[in-house]
Amino acid sequence: MAMKLLLQEDVKDLGLAGDVVSVANGYGRNYLLPRKLAVEVTPANLKQIESMKKMRVARELERVKDFRTLAERIAAIDITVKERVGDNDTLYGSVGPKQLVDALAAEGVSLELDMIRLEEPIKTLGVHRVRVRLHPEVETELKVWVVGLDQNGPVE
Repeated sequence: MAMKLLLQEDVKDLGLAGDVVSVANGYGRNYLLPRKLAVEVTPANLKQIESMKKMRVARELERVKDFRTLAERIAAIDITVKERVGDNDTLYGSVGPKQLVDALAAEGVSLELDMIRLEEPIKTLGVHRVRVRLHPEVETELKVWVVGLDQNGPVE
């Protein structure tokens, strides 16, 4: 036997807040209802959830707007990463997302590692363009200058 419930919060592998879901009686009574993750489907509850959905949409639009502003700021930044080089101007190591996030933090931009979309670590000197995905709807490009260091300082 199944019961229909109205989700008040997002539940992994079940649905988002505001969705009407059909679940087993035990799951509903013993897990969802006591934890206030869901309520019974009534006209009053449906009305409350509709207002919650509208607020969530408004918050999401505001987040996207903020991410677009951040994307413009990131696109205007040129990051310089200094790495040690060996013979033939090859890097001893590579430049990965961690170094880029740290360099952006020095510029006052805070990002998560998974926002940097490097197909593979940067292993050569020069200018590289790196995709940055801030949100499913917002992407930008970061310009990264990789310059070499030898024992005496920057390589010209």
